[in-house]
Amino acid sequence: GVGKSTVAVNIASALAKDGYKVGLMDTDIYGPSIPTMFNVFEKPNITTQKKLVPIERHGIKMVSMGFLVDVDQAMVWRGPMATSAIKQFMTEVEWGELDYLIMDLPPGTGDIQLTIVQTVPLSGAVIVSTPQVVALDDVRKGVAMFEKVNVPVLGVVENMAYFTPPDMPEKKYYIFGDGGAKHLAKEMGVPVLGEIPIEQTVRESGDNGLPIVLADDSSFSARAFVGATENMKQQLELRSKSGETTKKVDIKFRP
Repeated sequence: GVGKSTVAVNIASALAKDGYKVGLMDTDIYGPSIPTMFNVFEKPNITTQKKLVPIERHGIKMVSMGFLVDVDQAMVWRGPMATSAIKQFMTEVEWGELDYLIMDLPPGTGDIQLTIVQTVPLSGAVIVSTPQVVALDDVRKGVAMFEKVNVPVLGVVENMAYFTPPDMPEKKYYIFGDGGAKHLAKEMGVPVLGEIPIEQTVRESGDNGLPIVLADDSSFSARAFVGATENMKQQLELRSKSGETTKKVDIKFRP
């Protein structure tokens, strides 16, 4: 995909590294990535009030369907079952006090996204893209969907934006195209939060269970993720100062 999970875990890691209380919710029921990206496969505990206790790593509290099923078990669920699980993640988890709850969403604009905006008020959405035209088409749909349900789009993160050789840090090679997300963001009136370079260590660190922000904070990509996180925080602060409040979305369907 475009790297939504990679962006989510590195934003969560950057926030936790700065001392914030962070939760990370993996809402991709059919293809959870968070367990692998943090190398966590243990089962969570249950409180006496029947609430799920998040697994905690590197100062991040996390829940994922991947913690509840065997790693090789396929989730063959219809939509209502998946949305029910998401509601439980939001209402029956002992999150405690959090500064940020980052949700890693599945692809598309379907049942799970609508369930989330109907269940909890969201402070904002971050859209992840790559430079390819087909990915930019999905950005348009994502921005349009969140605007339709009155969830503010904080900005776009362009993943795999360019390649910089380790021995030539001044060079940028735009393998998949140049500036596509930037032009689209301008067209749609949303900021670009960051451009994440292609770097082998991002893949390696994710496979090894330690996000690049924690594994090598001096790398090009780690610095880019930290920059994107700071820009996201600024957008949230601007929204907070404006006095805007977030509400759950009441979606009415016409017969």
